[in-house]
Amino acid sequence: MTTPALDERDLAILAFEQRWWRYGGERDAAVRERFGLSAAEYHRVLSDLIDRPEAEAAEPLLVRRLRRQRAARQRARAEARRG
Repeated sequence: MTTPALDERDLAILAFEQRWWRYGGERDAAVRERFGLSAAEYHRVLSDLIDRPEAEAAEPLLVRRLRRQRAARQRARAEARRG
């Protein structure tokens, strides 16, 4: 089974993640303006995207960094629940 290639939006999201800090202002506002997504929707799309092998092939360093950050947040939430 083949997986679909990245589309323009996927590539734009990866590009945005590489340099979102350059947009100035609030990140969530930039996400809404650029992609028409709420912050929660954007993060769901991004999380799904960085799990795709095509994303890692396109931007390996970025995708691996984002995966590490996601894993660290998940660990922190789990530790906070344990108290």
